[in-house]
Amino acid sequence: MPSSADGWIVPDWPAPARVRACVTTRAGGVSEEPFASCNLGDHVGDDPAAVAENRRRLTAALGCRPAWLRQVHGVRVVQADPTRVEEADGCWTGAPGIACTAMTADCLPALFCDRAGSRVAAAHAGWRGLAGGVLEATLDALALPPDELLVWLGPAIGPQAFEVGTEVREAFVAQHVEAANAFVASVNPGKFMADIYQLARIRLAARGVTAVYGGGFCTVSDPRFYSYRRAARTGRFASLIWLQEP
Repeated sequence: MPSSADGWIVPDWPAPARVRACVTTRAGGVSEEPFASCNLGDHVGDDPAAVAENRRRLTAALGCRPAWLRQVHGVRVVQADPTRVEEADGCWTGAPGIACTAMTADCLPALFCDRAGSRVAAAHAGWRGLAGGVLEATLDALALPPDELLVWLGPAIGPQAFEVGTEVREAFVAQHVEAANAFVASVNPGKFMADIYQLARIRLAARGVTAVYGGGFCTVSDPRFYSYRRAARTGRFASLIWLQEP
C-alpha cells in the first residue's frame, strides 16, 4: 500500500479483508504544473513520459495491475483487462491482482464489492453517466444479489460547488421523483446546486443496494484532488479496487 507521505486515501468501509481499495491524490508523482504531481490521465496534455512514470509508481506501490479505461461519460461496463484499454466507464473483475480503475477530476468514482469478496468493480459517473445508468450497468455486470453488495463513493464535486441547469435536474427527477431532494435552487436564476452523492444513493437504493459508504468529499474545494471545475487544464486522480492475491 502507498506510504502516508503520499496522502493517498484508503476507503473506510466494511469490505472483506481480501478486497483492497485506494484513491490517489495529487501527491507522489513527477508531473509538473499544472499537472503536479501524480497525474494519471494520458489524455489531458501532460508529458506522456511523466504519466507513464506516475502509473509505474502507482502499480509498484499497490502491488496490482490497474486496468485503465478510455472514459466517455457513457454506461458501458467491461471486464477489467490490464493488457488493453477499452472505451467504457466501468469495469469489473473476479480475478485477484487486477485493479478496476476510475479516473476523475470532479466526476463521481464508485467502487463496488460483494460481502464474500468474490468480485469488485469501479465506475466513473459524471452527471450524464449517472443519469444514463452507469451505476445500474455496473450492478448488472456484477450479477450478484443487491443485498450482497457494498458500494463506496469516492471524492467528487460537492453539493456546494456543483451548479447545474434545469435540464440536469429534469433528467434525474424524470426517473426518480425523490431525486428532487438532491437539488437546491441556486442564487443564479434557472440554476440548481446538485448533490451527486445523494443522487447516486437514490439510484442504488432503487436497485436494492443500501450498503453505501463514502461521500462527503469536495474535489473543488479540497486541494488534494484535481478538479476540472477549479482549473480546466488539470490532471486526473484514480480510484482503484482489487482482490488481493491468495
